[in-house]
Amino acid sequence: MQSWLYLAAAIVLEIAGTTSMKLSEGLTKSVPSILIFVFYGFSFLMFTMALKRIDLSVAYAIWAGTGTALIALIGIAHFKEPLTLIKIVSIGLIIIGVAGLNISDIKN
Repeated sequence: MQSWLYLAAAIVLEIAGTTSMKLSEGLTKSVPSILIFVFYGFSFLMFTMALKRIDLSVAYAIWAGTGTALIALIGIAHFKEPLTLIKIVSIGLIIIGVAGLNISDIKN
């Protein structure tokens, strides 16, 4: 269970790092620019800890997929990016894929 908490922390930190990239405005704002490296550094640390007990293929797909879906939602909600049908379908497919990987990991 602890490995899954590490993975969740890695996802949250990766999302914070990616959001900081947007807020840094091309590394022109100091605080968000520094936070990119802080958040990603801790994200990789947490991800490494998660890999002690979670298969790499499952952990990476969940980390990348969940992060991608949540960043897309943050882009729509916070940065006013357009919401299109293809984005909705794509986010849905990511969620289905992450759920499928979780199910496959539990049954093994």
